Amino acid sequence: MTAELVRGQNHPLPGTRMEIRVTAGTPVVAAATLNDAQGRIRGAEWTAHPAAPRLPGVEVSRQAAAVHHLALDPGALPQGVERVSILLALPAGPGAPPGFAGLPAPFLAVTGPDGTELASYTVTGLATESAVVALELYLRRGAWKVRAVGQGYADGLAALFADQGLAEAHTLAAAVQEAVTAGADDAVAPPQQSPAPHAAASRGAADGASAGGPVDYRHPRRAPAATGAAPPAPPAPGPGTGEDAGAQPVAGDAAGWSLEERLHNQVWGIFEDLARSVAAYRSAVDFADARRERELDGVLADPQARVGAAAAEARARAEARHSTLVEQARAVLERDAAQLEAEAEVVEPALPPAMARWDNPVWHAYRPPTERPLALRVGDVSLPERAGLRVPLLVRLPLERGLWIDSGRPRSREAGAADADELRHLARTTAAALAARVLAVHPPGEVTLRIIDPAGAAATALLPLVESGVLADPPAAGASGVARTLERLTQRVDLVRMAVRSGATDALPPDLDLADQLLVVHDFPHGFDDRAVNQLRYLADEGPAVGVSLLLVADRDEARGFGPLLDPLWRSLLRLTPVPDDHLADPWVGHAWTYEPLRVPAGSRVVPQVLRHAAAARRTAGG
Repeated sequence: MTAELVRGQNHPLPGTRMEIRVTAGTPVVAAATLNDAQGRIRGAEWTAHPAAPRLPGVEVSRQAAAVHHLALDPGALPQGVERVSILLALPAGPGAPPGFAGLPAPFLAVTGPDGTELASYTVTGLATESAVVALELYLRRGAWKVRAVGQGYADGLAALFADQGLAEAHTLAAAVQEAVTAGADDAVAPPQQSPAPHAAASRGAADGASAGGPVDYRHPRRAPAATGAAPPAPPAPGPGTGEDAGAQPVAGDAAGWSLEERLHNQVWGIFEDLARSVAAYRSAVDFADARRERELDGVLADPQARVGAAAAEARARAEARHSTLVEQARAVLERDAAQLEAEAEVVEPALPPAMARWDNPVWHAYRPPTERPLALRVGDVSLPERAGLRVPLLVRLPLERGLWIDSGRPRSREAGAADADELRHLARTTAAALAARVLAVHPPGEVTLRIIDPAGAAATALLPLVESGVLADPPAAGASGVARTLERLTQRVDLVRMAVRSGATDALPPDLDLADQLLVVHDFPHGFDDRAVNQLRYLADEGPAVGVSLLLVADRDEARGFGPLLDPLWRSLLRLTPVPDDHLADPWVGHAWTYEPLRVPAGSRVVPQVLRHAAAARRTAGG
C-alpha cells in the first residue's frame, strides 16, 4: 500500500534500485545532490543535473519538463554518501514564473523495481520559492528511508546549493540554468493535440496567476483513458467558451477492470482533484494576504511617509494587487470546479445502486444483485468554496471499520434548529436507511442483519425493515436481548477465527450462520453493562476480519460514564452525522469536508419497495 507522506514524515525503502516519478503540471528542473551524513555536498561533482545527468547510482533528466523519471540505485552510490536530496527548480528566462505560487503542487512518487508505488508526496505550501528540496533519501542504521522535506528557497538553486555547503553554489546554479536553456533551444515543439474524450482532460487547463500560459491542473495520479493513448493537451483558454470548451466528460472514464471499479475510481479522482484545487486556491489567497500585509507594513514603517497622498496611493496599490491575485485564484478555482461539476453530472446517473443516491432512477429498476458490490455510498461531502459540488463518500466493502451515526449535537449550523429528540430520530432513520442499502446491494443470503434496540425507541425507523421480512430475527430488546445477541456474535467471531487459523473451516457447526453479519446498535449505551460493552469492543476490533461489521447509533456524551474504556471504540469507527457537519478530513491536505447523509426523498416508497424485492429473493434463495 502506498504511503502518502506529509511534510516531515518518513517511510522505509527496500534499498534496491528504484524510480522517482515527478509530475509538476508545469516545466521544472529535476536534480539530485549526494550528501554526507550531515547533509552537505563535497563538491559540484556530487550533483546530478541537466548538464551532468549521470552519477554513480543516480540519473536525472537532461532538460526541464512537466514529468520526470529519476533513477536511483542505493547500492551503486559512491562511498560516503548517506543522503540523496531530490531537488526541483523553476527554469529561468523571459516569461518564466518567479515562484511556485499559483502553480500546481508538484507530486513525487517513489516506485520499486517492479513498478509498485512505495511512497508519494505532494509538495504544498510553496509561494515565492523557485527551488525546493522535495524529498530526502537517507541511510539510517543500514536501511534506506525517504523523508518528505518540502524546503523551498526564494533565491533559487544558488541558495539551495549554498545551504548544503557548496562553495561554488552560484557557479553551479548558473551552469544548470545554461544547460536547461540550451536543451530548450534544441527541443522540438510537440504537435498540437485536439482534446480527447477523457473526463480528466475536460477539467485540465487554467490560466495561472503568473505568466507562462495555460496550466494543467489535472491530479497527477489520474490515469488517462484506457485506450493507451497519451493524455490529451489541456484545452485553452478554458471550458465554456465555444470551440475551446474541451472534451465532454464520460462516465466510467478511469482506470479499472470493470465499469463499477472505473466509476469508483472516477469518483475518488473527482474528490482528490477538488481537494487539491481548493488547496491551491487557499494557498494563493494566503499568499495574497501575506503580500498585502508586507506592503502595508512597509508603508507604515516610515513615520514621515505613512500619511499623505503617497501613502494613500501605496495602500491603494497594495489592495489592488491583492484583489487581482485573489480574483485570478478564484477564476482558476471556478474553472476547475465547473469542469468537476460537469464530470459529476454524467457520473451520478451512471452509478450502480450501492453508490447511487436514493433518488437515482437505478433504484426503480432494482433487482437483487448476483455479485458483491465494490463500495458503498454512505453520504456526500463538499467544501465551502464550492458547496454545490457534492462528491459521493464511498467506503470499500467488506467494511474494514465500523460506522458510527452520531446522535449527539453536531457543531454545524444546520443542526441548530433541531432539538435533541429530533436529532436522535434522524440518526435512527439514517441508520435504518443505511442498513437497508447494505442488504439491498448484496446477493440474497450473503448478509444477515442483526438489530439491538434496547428500549424499542427505534421502532418507527425500523418499521420498513421489520415489515419487509428481511430480518433474520426481530430487533433485540432489553438487557437480555442485548446479552443474547452479543453472545451469539462473539461466539461466531471466535469460532470462525479459530477455524481460519487452523485451516479447519469444514469443521464449523452446520447451524452456524456463515453469512456476513451487520450489527446495528441503537441508543448505545442504554441496556449495556460492562460485559456487554467489552463484547461490543471485541466485535468492533476483531469482527471485520471475519465478516462481522458494526453500525452504532450513539451520543458519545451519554456514554461518558464508562470513562476512557470506550475511547478505542470511538476511534475505530467512522463517524457520520444525521445532519450536515464539517468533521471529515482528507488525508492529502487536511481540508475539513462537510458531510451530508443520504436522504430518502420525502414521500418516497423506494426503500420499502427495494426491501420487498430483497426479501422475496432471500426467500427464493432459502435464506
